[in-house]
Amino acid sequence: MARTLRSLRRVLLAPELAEVSFARRGFPPLPAGSPAARLQDVPRAVVCGFEWAMEERGVQDIAHRLELLDPEQRGFGYEGATMALTVLDVMGRGHRTRQLLDGPGRPHVLLAYIGIGFAMARLPRVLWGKVLPDLTDQPFHPVMSWLAVDGYGFDLAYFHTRRWVDEQRVPASHPWQGAPDYFPRAVDQGIGRALWFIHGARPERVDAAIRAFAGHRQADLWSGAGLASAFAGGCGADTFAELRRLAGRHVPDLAQGAVFAVRARDLAGFVPEHTAVATRALTGLSVEAAVALADDSAQPEGGPGPVPAYEHWRRAIRAHFRPEVAARR
Repeated sequence: MARTLRSLRRVLLAPELAEVSFARRGFPPLPAGSPAARLQDVPRAVVCGFEWAMEERGVQDIAHRLELLDPEQRGFGYEGATMALTVLDVMGRGHRTRQLLDGPGRPHVLLAYIGIGFAMARLPRVLWGKVLPDLTDQPFHPVMSWLAVDGYGFDLAYFHTRRWVDEQRVPASHPWQGAPDYFPRAVDQGIGRALWFIHGARPERVDAAIRAFAGHRQADLWSGAGLASAFAGGCGADTFAELRRLAGRHVPDLAQGAVFAVRARDLAGFVPEHTAVATRALTGLSVEAAVALADDSAQPEGGPGPVPAYEHWRRAIRAHFRPEVAARR
């Protein structure tokens, strides 16, 4: 019976591998053999992680399977596994997500939050209060749990592109971490991340897509694009430089996203070459300096008012890249 229920959940909630392909989603084709073509490995790794977590009973068994993924893609596998365990926990009142993230998934916790957001996209909002595990002994919790909302936004844009990208719909608010007014901004960060995939690492198309949104939404969209480009890659130094040029006055937002990306890669213990190249091109910093900036800017507590500590952290990083600050350096 338990196996039957697990199979039913998998069928109802998991996208098939064919469904996540760029061609099936209607995204522009990618040249075969190009760096951008490797972006399609990302959603595949997420789906594999989901399937494996649905099939295995213990978190160590899941981790052993995820070790089969290339280190560059392993964090994405943990996204999918966390998505699966979140669904199972919410529907069955278990604690598998916490066991995974307190155990072998701990280095991938920032990506795992995104996986929680993928689960949120498939669960009714009335259950969202149950999706976040208790990770109180982890330094990034609950500040970086806003990445779950980011993941929710990514899922909306990736699978429902016409509504959330072409029509620029605004998501309904939700009192995540007691900050309902900030919720749409975190969703936009996820939409911005999705744009890097939807437009196949083509800066001019990403720029055009962001410009179609209302002006007050563009900063968060650029931040998401910076995070996705630095984490997932898909291009070389010249393309990263073009992305920075097109960002214009939003360079601090783009750079902030890249800093978060390199911090997540460093935490997971593997920084691919494209992340180092992107970090230098988008921020002017080395990997080590970007990690130090992220840690030095960390805001464990929010300030007065409805702005969460997560946004105070983002602001502190952005301030480093303001033109007048950069000029003094």
